[in-house]
Amino acid sequence: MSITARERKIILFLLQNQGQVTVEDIAKALDVSSRTIHRDLKSIEKILSNHQLELDKKAGVGLQIVGNQSDKQLLEQLLSNINPIDYTQEERQAMVLSMLLESNEPVKLFTLAHELDVTIATVRNDLDQLEEALGNFHLTIIRRRGYGVQIEGDEANKRSAITHLIAKYVDPFSFISLLKENIQNKQTPTISNRLLGLVNPDTLKIIEKTVGTASTELPYELADSARVGLVVHLALAIERLKKGDTIQFDRAYFKQIQGTEEYKIAEKIINELETALDIDIPEDEIGYITMHLMGAKLRADQHVLLEVENSGFAYQVKQLIAYISKQLHVDMMGNNPLLNDLVTHLKPAIYRMQKQMKITNPMIDQIKHDYDDLFHLIAEAASVIFPDLDFPDDEIGFLVLHFAAALLKGERQKTLVICSSGIGTAKILATQLMKQVPEIKQIENKSMFDVDEADLDQYDLIISTLPLTELEDTDYILVSPMLNQSEVHQIKKAIRQQRLIVNNEKQKSNANSLLQLESIKLYTDTILDLLHSFYIDERNHEESTLRAICIDLEKRKIIKNSETVFTKLLEREQAGGLGIPDTSLALFHTRSRDVPSIHFSIYVLENASPMRGMDGKEMEVKHILVMLAPEDIQQERLETLSYLSSLLIQEDEAVRLFESADETAIKFYLAERFQTFLKDKKLL
Repeated sequence: MSITARERKIILFLLQNQGQVTVEDIAKALDVSSRTIHRDLKSIEKILSNHQLELDKKAGVGLQIVGNQSDKQLLEQLLSNINPIDYTQEERQAMVLSMLLESNEPVKLFTLAHELDVTIATVRNDLDQLEEALGNFHLTIIRRRGYGVQIEGDEANKRSAITHLIAKYVDPFSFISLLKENIQNKQTPTISNRLLGLVNPDTLKIIEKTVGTASTELPYELADSARVGLVVHLALAIERLKKGDTIQFDRAYFKQIQGTEEYKIAEKIINELETALDIDIPEDEIGYITMHLMGAKLRADQHVLLEVENSGFAYQVKQLIAYISKQLHVDMMGNNPLLNDLVTHLKPAIYRMQKQMKITNPMIDQIKHDYDDLFHLIAEAASVIFPDLDFPDDEIGFLVLHFAAALLKGERQKTLVICSSGIGTAKILATQLMKQVPEIKQIENKSMFDVDEADLDQYDLIISTLPLTELEDTDYILVSPMLNQSEVHQIKKAIRQQRLIVNNEKQKSNANSLLQLESIKLYTDTILDLLHSFYIDERNHEESTLRAICIDLEKRKIIKNSETVFTKLLEREQAGGLGIPDTSLALFHTRSRDVPSIHFSIYVLENASPMRGMDGKEMEVKHILVMLAPEDIQQERLETLSYLSSLLIQEDEAVRLFESADETAIKFYLAERFQTFLKDKKLL
């Protein structure tokens, strides 16, 4: 098939948008003029005709490809696998950039022009435009007559640029296949092959296995996107080390992170790779891997609000939600999962921004197209709530996914969704499924790395955003992350076919039932422990200090060692504000080996004490809320405490009652809220 890059993009755009599409929509998506699109339509009609399809053109309405669905799918598959006879300007510039970044020597203009089958003048023009893009990575293009062209800059920045190219141009399905199967898809477009060729598949397989094993030792889960990012970083580092390109890490910061858990695991990864690949890897690489791990913390949702470093940050995120809610006239303030998800996502994202680590969102163009107004609103809100941070478009795109998921969310409806692009993508796909396919009763999300160990027989339907080639005997539906209409029809058809089959294997195993009952008991026991042990202490003497409170807790046998718990609470206070803004409350919380069981109490001070609030401002505190948990604690207990802490961030009624110091009223309120909590989890 003879087809240009732009013609291919136009047809794919029409195929992936099932309804009528205007010429202006296509032009905007491809960043060309409407006149250019009109010129291409004649040749596009011929291509469609050769595949038993027609281009339906309705004046004032738009364009639409009509014909048999199987013919559409066949053409879409064909277009995705062929090489166009030319590149778009953007693709060509990406090719130039990859060739320059890959080479350690200057590259002649003639070589670049010959490789891309364009004139030297075209290459010069591309280089002019690339200079601005490279400025974002603090890299410059050196051009001298008789010398050639070369990219100059720090090795770390060169790696960032290569990583950005891979994330932007390599089809995630192809990359995952490469990662899982150790093969390179020779039918992907040339630009993908060139970028995938920057790393050795055998090396990639060793790195993926090493990272997978090491990540299990982390005290938190590593997001799929972070794990893939780390594997790519290491693969590029190994290839460039072989060429003699070494990286420099700030020594002062290196010493600062040496005692962290992430450093120990990074060091272990490097030692294992040195042995497996028979290569000497500089110590500086440990620093960069440590930063990847520290910047990719993904706490389980239910843990996030109790974690000692997150209370003040949760207040800022609440302000972000409030800003968006006000502008959209939609109340999302009581959406606890949204608050948890945003805190989970933004903590590592902000760390990456502060450390100038590149954030790449491969879906950014589609997000901007589908959620244009929401995108601009969230960008505005981020600049207001986080004035000291410069949020890149890619990060705003991730936030859009979270808010879009919250706005689309309907009643929770057993379907497994497998997604490799991060939490936000998986959640928005799940919410769109529940919105557009009401037959789905329940949805669970799993990462691509967990599929091998999952019991897939328990699901009625499996939907994946990537090919599951390792599961040949498993029926699943392959969809795009944003879910188009043809995919919705495919899912509904699969559900209708399932209804024709009488299934007598729906009973849950006794083991699963027992586990569920044990989980219910943990939730209810935790709630009852909190309510029965809750008390309010009036501090009517001068010893109204944090140390005095800890001594009182030890006397009551709530903690074993007042000094160690006092030290941990004091460190938390010094690390960031604990006062809840616009209240007289401060939340002191920690986990310790000297705390035998969960605990919640309120200490009322005789005289208000000045403290730093979660917003960083000084405030007067009269009520100290103490929330304690053992260092090792079951998930159900920690989730219950997290819900309790979220009430302080989310509900004005909780603040009013805690300030009233009415013990009976507070217990009734908490009992009512915990009952709602259990209902939301479908345990009541």
